[in-house]
Amino acid sequence: MDYVRVFAIVIPSVFFAGIVDSIAGGGGLISLPAYVAAGLPPHFALGNNKFSSSIGTLFATLMYRKSRMIDMKVALTSAAFALGGSFLGTRVVLLLNPDFLRYVLVILVPIIAAYTMINKKFGEKNNSSEIKMKKKLFLSGIAGFGIGFYDGFFGPGTGSFLILFNALALKYDLATANGNTKVVNLASNIAAVTTFIIGGKVIFLIGIPAAVAGVIGNILGARIAITKGAKVIRPVFIFALALLMIKILWDII
Repeated sequence: MDYVRVFAIVIPSVFFAGIVDSIAGGGGLISLPAYVAAGLPPHFALGNNKFSSSIGTLFATLMYRKSRMIDMKVALTSAAFALGGSFLGTRVVLLLNPDFLRYVLVILVPIIAAYTMINKKFGEKNNSSEIKMKKKLFLSGIAGFGIGFYDGFFGPGTGSFLILFNALALKYDLATANGNTKVVNLASNIAAVTTFIIGGKVIFLIGIPAAVAGVIGNILGARIAITKGAKVIRPVFIFALALLMIKILWDII
């Protein structure tokens, strides 16, 4: 394997993916194709991508936590149900073909992007205190399970959909919505990366340098999101949706 070529493609891509992911989710839409383009076989690309993204997400989560931009009760409830939903989704995908979701997302993603662009106040203020905690926990459990199922069944855009739910349904500002989402992502990533490591699908000579690049990108992105808030998160969120749309159309074509 030509490691110089691999590093030349993977390192900058994972760094940029870390910035995007820590701000608005969707970093995997950048980093995973980079591993494939570098010549890694599919399972090794998935394993190394999960390894580097998990460590990056850990550091982003710690930064959001330090800045008090995570509602831990809501985030942990959502994470617990998401793990259950993801487990079920991975079982169901063995029985059903998930391709129909691509056609649903072709309609849904532009609507979400248009709403985000039109609604200039989207995610600017944290009005979650208007919702009682019991209701927030109930809704976060249902959404966590549903989005976790989607993640196990299909996958792309999971983080962005979690941010959208936290901002719309639970009325968090975009920074806190992102912080809550990071906890869910971290929980699911840890489970996945453990499986890949046990299965021998992580090449640490590639994964560790990529993880360092991802950590730097995540720290930089989280710092930008925490300090700048919705005015930065909103355009990056739309960018992540655009990447998702490109991937869906590419898969359909």
